Amino acid sequence: MTFKLGRRALIAAAAAFSIAGTTLAAAEQVVDEVHFLIPGGAGGGWDGTARGTGEALTKSGLVGQASYENMSGGGGGKAIAYLIENAESLDNTLMVNSTPIVIRSLTGVFPQSFRDLTLVAGTIGDYAAIVVGKDSPINSMSELIAAYKADPSGVAIGGGSVPGGMDHLVAAMAMEAAGEDPTAVKYIPYDAGGKAMAGLLSGEIAALSTGFSEAVDLANAGEVKIIGVTSPERVDAYPDAPTMKEQGLDTEFVNWRGFFAAPGLSADKVAAYQEAIAKMYETDAWEEVRARNGWVNIHNPGDDFKAFLEDQEKQIGDLMKKLGFL
Repeated sequence: MTFKLGRRALIAAAAAFSIAGTTLAAAEQVVDEVHFLIPGGAGGGWDGTARGTGEALTKSGLVGQASYENMSGGGGGKAIAYLIENAESLDNTLMVNSTPIVIRSLTGVFPQSFRDLTLVAGTIGDYAAIVVGKDSPINSMSELIAAYKADPSGVAIGGGSVPGGMDHLVAAMAMEAAGEDPTAVKYIPYDAGGKAMAGLLSGEIAALSTGFSEAVDLANAGEVKIIGVTSPERVDAYPDAPTMKEQGLDTEFVNWRGFFAAPGLSADKVAAYQEAIAKMYETDAWEEVRARNGWVNIHNPGDDFKAFLEDQEKQIGDLMKKLGFL
């Protein structure tokens, strides 16, 4: 199954592999201040995205100052409700979010959806990856699938999200692309990356489904081998990692991350935020942050962002129905 990007997003993603043109060391200020609302704790993907974006915007001079607030709870629902309930006083606030806002809305973890917010822009993507332990006899997706076919109940795949969450869906997509029943895959959820790694090293799971940037960190530390990435082409941040597609599996997936504002935000303020983000891509400060994290530039402002989210909502919903989660 392929989670397709729009034409503009594909062009932007391609630009991540080959940044062309002149970057700007400094830019004219567009927004005085931005307060970043982060729906999870410190150190997570949302936290890193908000702080990295704020760093690039302020260092480049596009934003005067940035502040940050972590508001965990309800799978991200607490921050979404806060943004909606206090909309009139939060015109300086941008909330970061990602694919889970689609998944958790579909499954009813919280009652709101992206439609209840002001869509500012999708900004980056982090592909997904399947990894095995450094000493595993498995070295490719075909070998993992062969092992699974030989012993379905003995070859489990783990992840850092709940059953029906992103890591599970990626593993199911890969198995479905291989012609296997995606509902039969033995998936073991873990609370955190450390516990998942322990499960991988102990043999409790044969492979781990995780974000590509996290997989790169583990591979660079010599702890895992990356056997499949859900990108359309190999990623410069770790070019030794083969894609699913080159191994014959029609599986593409990107966990986008982007920014939302309070409902009812003025058109002028929305335009200012979108201008600052658009200009950010041209700066040295942003390229430094992006390269450091292994992110892919996927710029989807406004209506393009809405179309992208609606497309992903349909495709994720269809897969979750097939898996029995909806």
